Amino acid sequence: MNIAIIKYNAGNIMSVDYALQRLGIQATVTDDANLIRSADKVIFPGVGEASTTMKYLKEKKLDLLIAGLKQPVLGICLGLQLMCAHSGEGDTTCMNIFKETVKRFDPNVSLNGKLKVPHMGWNTIHGLKGSLFQGIPEDRFVYFVHSYYATIGSNTIAICNYPDEFSAGLHYNNFYATQFHPEKSGTTGAQILKNFLEI
Repeated sequence: MNIAIIKYNAGNIMSVDYALQRLGIQATVTDDANLIRSADKVIFPGVGEASTTMKYLKEKKLDLLIAGLKQPVLGICLGLQLMCAHSGEGDTTCMNIFKETVKRFDPNVSLNGKLKVPHMGWNTIHGLKGSLFQGIPEDRFVYFVHSYYATIGSNTIAICNYPDEFSAGLHYNNFYATQFHPEKSGTTGAQILKNFLEI
């Protein structure tokens, strides 16, 4: 199986590569359009700031490349947010693959006092739908690190509460995404990655 991990100016790329290696998969980390288009599966990870990252993607025309892919694509963390319609981080127009919008957690919300931002650490997911979460029981713990979140919408396939509901997973056509980091989420995350590779 030919797996491409999109290389761009964002963190977390190598940890995804290592997670695939643990599953016995050798991926190609690349920004080459032909290699990405010809891959069986594409992973679009990311940790970073939305506006500067989106600017970089546009300069490299990677935004158009990603949105035009026909094979299964998995966005992770910032990857999910940049596949949405708009992000409040830097008032950023994103790829509009998912119609959901991205907002910042309000630190003034009460969660046993002030809400800690970023939302960092282990939290449960529920409302699981579709092949990405095949065999994953409700309320399993996965690992999050983020200050911005996607709203609940028609593409939501997993939900997390912090303290209000937000989209922990999204799906539209051949595009899948998780706000949490499956590569850092133990056996549950490993199963989600396996599920993606089997789509």
